[in-house]
Amino acid sequence: MIEAMAMAEAPAQATIADLAGRWEGVIRVGEASIPIVIRVAQAPDGFVAMMDSPTQNARDIPVTGLSESSGVVRFTAPAVGGRFEGARSADGSTWTGTLAQGGGSLPLILTRAAPAADVAVSAPPSRPQTPVPPLPYASEDVTFANTGAGITLAGTLTVPAGAGPFPAVVLLTGSGAQDRDETIFNHKPFAVWADALTRRGVAVLRFDDRGVGGSGGGTASETSEDFAGDAAAAMAFLRTRPEIDPAGIGFVGHSEGGMTGPLAVSKGAPAAFIVMIAGQAVSGADIITEQAARLAQAGGASPDQVAEARRVQGEVMAAVVRNKNDGPAAAREAEAVLVAAGQPAAQAQAGVRLLSSPWYRWFASHDPAPALAELRVPLLALYGGKDLQVPADQNAEALARVQPAAEVVVLPGLNHLMQHATTGLPNEYGSNTETLAPEAISTVVDWVVRTTGARQP
Repeated sequence: MIEAMAMAEAPAQATIADLAGRWEGVIRVGEASIPIVIRVAQAPDGFVAMMDSPTQNARDIPVTGLSESSGVVRFTAPAVGGRFEGARSADGSTWTGTLAQGGGSLPLILTRAAPAADVAVSAPPSRPQTPVPPLPYASEDVTFANTGAGITLAGTLTVPAGAGPFPAVVLLTGSGAQDRDETIFNHKPFAVWADALTRRGVAVLRFDDRGVGGSGGGTASETSEDFAGDAAAAMAFLRTRPEIDPAGIGFVGHSEGGMTGPLAVSKGAPAAFIVMIAGQAVSGADIITEQAARLAQAGGASPDQVAEARRVQGEVMAAVVRNKNDGPAAAREAEAVLVAAGQPAAQAQAGVRLLSSPWYRWFASHDPAPALAELRVPLLALYGGKDLQVPADQNAEALARVQPAAEVVVLPGLNHLMQHATTGLPNEYGSNTETLAPEAISTVVDWVVRTTGARQP
């Protein structure tokens, strides 16, 4: 669809004022129609935009990167892993394109339903744990090079007060293009982790993912293996800083970042320790299959529907893994599975576009067990008992088998973000004012301090 739209005559370049307003559309999943609302309001420094999915009771999902270039409107919704790309009509009243999320993409036509003057965008929700200056430590914006990839990455280095050298942590984000704070639903968990660790005598480097903020890269061909190279480059940078103890630097990774840290070590990064926060210990295919079933179950699906979700997702993942080196073949086989399961052909074709991407094929095929088994440094793995995205029972048990020396902690009642949760469903992430549960913070920070011998500033 995007290729066909690119052939249309491009309208004049739009401004934020042209994009402001209330935009409404519908995506169709099977027989269900799911309304999507985008609210864009002008602000002194540009715009404020939110996405709503009323029937899913999901509101005020932050929209970032809204822009128009050569007649194509683009935006992302990082909190739900969504991104939109579509052609803007000549009169500016519609955006015709696709909304990609998770493992696929679906057609979406957004029509202006109200002018900017009638759009209400609520103030950002309260996030009381986000650190607010003045802070009792130094904070510096830094850049460093991944020379092998030919890119520069940008981040923030926080250093405890007093005389060093200090032990240090490199924070590694989860899947999707994340900023240095791993911002999601206005939560900034990496800012909270950095604050908690730095106050206890541990320096922290957190950085923008490729193609985000001040970091270069961001091409469609990049995989987690490339991100492991970025992790190694971050560690190499810290080893050049005089205030950092070069023998006391470790990785703390969330979700996919919990996998890229051990992968970087297996390729030679000299980490002194590793912390996996909701990090996978089984293949991406197994994670995604179980995730589909758990989300369906928590969302109220019947046992038969849960079993069907697991079966179909498992067959789709098997098709991707069989064709890990051939994107078009992966798309064809996965599409055939979805059509056989009852999806309309057009919907199935749209849904497999992301599945055939290099990142997805690599992630689905990768087994983290060998890198985990090779680790010879202290390892803490933290899981939430209500995590539906990286289930604790699936991954904690697998990790204990391949790396018996690891310290594995499961905290009951916490979701994938390490918040206290009721269901564990992603729609609770934004409504929760808690960014990180206190017991999650103390578990990680106390372990890092004990492992490194960090001194209280």
